[in-house]
Amino acid sequence: MRLTISVKKKMMFALMQATGCKSTDSAIITAIGEYLRQKKMEKIMAIQGKLKFDMTADEIRHLRR
Repeated sequence: MRLTISVKKKMMFALMQATGCKSTDSAIITAIGEYLRQKKMEKIMAIQGKLKFDMTADEIRHLRR
């Protein structure tokens, strides 16, 4: 998908330094990917300790085989 956005030069430069990317496209794609990964982790951490399992991790591993 193609987008046209306006970003301040200082902000874009800081993003490129933080991501280690050499192009603006790759810096933005990397930042969006990281943001989405972080949001997924927040959802996972929100349910931490709220799930109950009747089996141990070893029992679950053996069921998959």
